[in-house]
Amino acid sequence: MTTTARLPAAERRQALIETAIRLFSEGSYRGTTTAEIARAAGVSEPILYRHFESKRDLYLAALDHVWAQVQEAWEAQLSSTDDACAAVEAIGRKHLSARDSKLRLAELWIQALTEAADDEDLRRHLRRHMREVHDFTASVLRRGQEQGVIAGARDADAEAWIFLAGGILGTVARRIGILDDGELARIRAARLDWLRA
Repeated sequence: MTTTARLPAAERRQALIETAIRLFSEGSYRGTTTAEIARAAGVSEPILYRHFESKRDLYLAALDHVWAQVQEAWEAQLSSTDDACAAVEAIGRKHLSARDSKLRLAELWIQALTEAADDEDLRRHLRRHMREVHDFTASVLRRGQEQGVIAGARDADAEAWIFLAGGILGTVARRIGILDDGELARIRAARLDWLRA
């Protein structure tokens, strides 16, 4: 094991979460062990368990952390323009890298779905988490409707679910090689045309 400098508890916890996000994104929830995460973070497994009761608790912290990063990026984009639809377009265009938080969020959701059938706590957390992302997205779309840049006839709640579904589809499509970046860009453009029409 590689030893790292002693960090304050909050920084150590953050480093463990970031390491876990990377390993979960590269592999899977089931296939990634706490021993691997601890080793990659340069700590012992008992140190990891000082910060997280279980692998599930670490996974839930990873989900929350990635969503916080996505939300921060989206809010920054929204604050940089008066056009919510242009912000949605810029957000979609920006997220092409597999290392990007938005794609990591969808990746972690997909992994969580496979585990949620057997884990009520994970299922409950995932429901709350997806609802929070949906509600944030719907609020952005409503803002666009108030600005007159998104068609008022569009159902913001339904469109927010479609937006989330598109992120999951994009992740699956990348993973199995069914859609390339150009096709995903065309899908995104078609959705924005629909919202503006």
